[in-house]
Amino acid sequence: MKIFVDLSVKQFLEELASGRPAPGGGSVSALAGAMGAALVAMVARFTAGRSGDEAREQDNERILHESLRLLQLLQADLDRDCEAYRRVLKAYRLPVPDEVSKKERSRVIQEALLAANRSLEGLQLCPGALEQGNPATWSDSAVAALLARSGIEGALANVSINLEGISDSAFREKMSEEAARIRAASRKLQERIRGLLADRLLL
Repeated sequence: MKIFVDLSVKQFLEELASGRPAPGGGSVSALAGAMGAALVAMVARFTAGRSGDEAREQDNERILHESLRLLQLLQADLDRDCEAYRRVLKAYRLPVPDEVSKKERSRVIQEALLAANRSLEGLQLCPGALEQGNPATWSDSAVAALLARSGIEGALANVSINLEGISDSAFREKMSEEAARIRAASRKLQERIRGLLADRLLL
């Protein structure tokens, strides 16, 4: 199996444009979340040692640690999404595909929600990065938030399209509720970030 996360940017974009079904939107969503986390880490590293305040330095260190953890997880999600899609396609090629394909779709949904949650965790770091960050990095924190939101919404789109193939109403309701929770938390955070940026950037 090809490990997409190890490709160069150029190679990955060529794979994405190839017309093959994977990598696709789910992988790109994970990549967006990963890039958001990477930008938060960059902001934290650029800010480290500049505040002269021990509490702020500790908070900045926490932001750095968490962003690097999420970066690793979301990179893995990129390839996990490709593999999940291959499993779904393989299930549909079986002589009696229904039960297997439903099981694989359920796994895809749960993995997409996990990736959305990770991007949400990345978005949760952005207000702190803005508040603690060096003024020269305010635009970087803004872009990190936009990427995290893209990661969340892309993963939730993946959840939505796969729920259409699930007949278990209890499972559908549970997954839909979780997706709604993530989206509501994301929107609330984005409003907070927009308020912080209003005094810093012309948006």
